[in-house]
Amino acid sequence: MSVHSLLAVHDLISQARSICVLSGAGLSTDSGIPDFRGPKGLWTTDPGAEMLSSFDAYVSSEDVRKSAWRHRLESPLWSAQPNSGHYAIADLERQGRLLGVITQNIDGLHQRAGCNPNLVLEIHGSAHRSTCLKCGDELPIDQVLERVAAGEHDPRCNCAIGSERCGGILKSSTISFGQSLRPDSMDRALAFATRCDLLLAVGTTLTVYPVASIVPSASEAGARVVIINQGPTAFDGLADVCVDGALSDVLPQVLARKPSTS
Repeated sequence: MSVHSLLAVHDLISQARSICVLSGAGLSTDSGIPDFRGPKGLWTTDPGAEMLSSFDAYVSSEDVRKSAWRHRLESPLWSAQPNSGHYAIADLERQGRLLGVITQNIDGLHQRAGCNPNLVLEIHGSAHRSTCLKCGDELPIDQVLERVAAGEHDPRCNCAIGSERCGGILKSSTISFGQSLRPDSMDRALAFATRCDLLLAVGTTLTVYPVASIVPSASEAGARVVIINQGPTAFDGLADVCVDGALSDVLPQVLARKPSTS
């Protein structure tokens, strides 16, 4: 990243008083969680894994569910720790300038880095919870993964409905392709985006809708837009400043009170 870009981004951020962060998978790659479409992405290295993110395939195929639970059990997410990018964003809250975080990530690392959970909108859900698709019961996913590890490869809901066991399909509380967002998610996201004076989009190519629409919505409401990502995004032309680089390196610099120009 050039010194000019560093100073330009730092100046914009230092002037902002109400910052909304929109984060994507690229923020967590340095925590050991692969993204999806990047050079070392989950779907790039294992094209068959994309099927596990299809809601229709998950509901209709026992084999897909078994594979999805096996992948979930072996996921690097469980050992991942927040990186310096997550901590830099959490520091904005300590400064009193973080309006909210809209994250496409399901890993919970913003909260673990110190962000108030009430300020973090997990628009694609959380991998740390499971949901019954029949009765809607939610519980910590650890309880389900223990059953998978014990040999229950397609676990079903154990809730009692009258005198019967529910038996509904269990799924991580994440949004898959073909599955609707939670009803109020975009309303909350747009409320953040249209009230901020700076939108900071990090680690996302801004190609997945409706989340990508947050960027033009913030811009139309008068917010400055800063995009930081490894590689181009769909809204680079709309941004006031774009920076291409590793987020765990770039974010601590641009969010620092005094940027390093060395």
